Amino acid sequence: MSAIPIRLRGETLPMTTELLDKYNVQGPRYTSYPTAPEWNDGIGPKDYEAACDRANAKKSPVSLYIHLPFCDEQCWFCGCFMKVVPKPERKGEDRAEIEGYLADVHKEIDLLAKRIDASRPVAQVHWGGGTPTYLTPAQADRLAQHLLETFHPANGAEISVEVDPRVTSREHLAVLQRRGFNRVSMGVQDFDPEVQELVNRVQPFDMTKALVDAARELGYGSVNLDMIYGLPGQTRAGFEASIEQIISLRPDRVAMYSYAHVPWLKRPQRVLAAHLPEGTEKFAIFVSGIERFVAAGYVYIGMDHFALPHDEIVKAQQDRTLTRNFQGYTTHAGCDLYGMGVSAIGTLDDAYVQNTKDYAEYHAAMEAGRLATVKGCRVSADDVLRGAVIERLLCHCVIDKRDVERTFSLKSFDETFAHAVAHLPEFVADGMVTLTPDEIRVTSLGRIFIRNVAMLFDAYLEKKTADAPKIFSRTL
Repeated sequence: MSAIPIRLRGETLPMTTELLDKYNVQGPRYTSYPTAPEWNDGIGPKDYEAACDRANAKKSPVSLYIHLPFCDEQCWFCGCFMKVVPKPERKGEDRAEIEGYLADVHKEIDLLAKRIDASRPVAQVHWGGGTPTYLTPAQADRLAQHLLETFHPANGAEISVEVDPRVTSREHLAVLQRRGFNRVSMGVQDFDPEVQELVNRVQPFDMTKALVDAARELGYGSVNLDMIYGLPGQTRAGFEASIEQIISLRPDRVAMYSYAHVPWLKRPQRVLAAHLPEGTEKFAIFVSGIERFVAAGYVYIGMDHFALPHDEIVKAQQDRTLTRNFQGYTTHAGCDLYGMGVSAIGTLDDAYVQNTKDYAEYHAAMEAGRLATVKGCRVSADDVLRGAVIERLLCHCVIDKRDVERTFSLKSFDETFAHAVAHLPEFVADGMVTLTPDEIRVTSLGRIFIRNVAMLFDAYLEKKTADAPKIFSRTL
């Protein structure tokens, strides 16, 4: 056993190789609870319709997501549901497939508009993928106009888009900004040329900087950049250099995700034969990232997110209104999420629903004027309780037992979560949490392993056997 030196905000953390081996296990990211592997195909369009009716009765705010799956080429690390459609000028093909898909999305917009009470405020809109800006500016403009004129986002709504600087032009950003988009998120991963070649994503720093500058000049209120650590060929020194380049751009938020190597689920990842940093090596890269972003004035929100002090996500964490959904941390608590497009997920009232991943099946559903739901789950009262506790932990790094008891009318938090409470002393001994009669609080070290703490409250993991199939990536 040997110590791994970590200093955050002047504090030396008690980290060792033994603790790293102990806690670097497979675990969920908890963008939902129950997590997606627990969902089933017993949920269909009628269940979605009934959930829409229940959500309308509650008048809760609305969040809209559109999945635009198309990309120019395959990034070998990617875990998203996407499809490569080559550019016509390179492959001599047209992109009629994209036009056909967009026609179906337009139909789904109209279909959902009939199901969602128009008096409910639309607080959040997000386009993800794939590469949403792989659409032409004209296609993006038509889609944005239809969506935003149909649902009328509320004043102050967050309207965001994920972009790839390799295929995104200033015209793309200008078109979307005129339609009301105010937040843009750009994938970077790593600026090291060798790493970029290994993962099939060549994206020079100057290309990214030009798009960041354009977004700011056009008036986007927030610019976010995404990185990935643990990619083939990465070293601590190389990743630190990329971080310094990121910091020079001064994004409002940074996501620094752990590369999830799951080749048994994502076939393209099998191409990655080069050395993958793991264990102590990968952990050193991650910790270096935390140290450098914090030193540069960013607030470490938790798990894999950082934000400048002025960002609303920081305030939301301070006043304990921060929440999580399928896009990660968000300030829009209490929204019902409606997903559109193949594979898109919705979460509303007491249900999770997911569209088919089959393009032909999705098209057939839209042609027939029916929802494309093929999977999901109904959430039990115990699921709601546990999901709330896990969310409070991940968002605020503390669980107020008495508040949970009051909110959910529990006789005793400790009795309800007896399994978790029984295991917490071990986490205390390892320096991950501190306990009082009223609180479970995650330490600075525990924030790095916060997914492991959250797993204590997951009833589904309690039931899994040691020989259960591999589902999740490692926590680091």
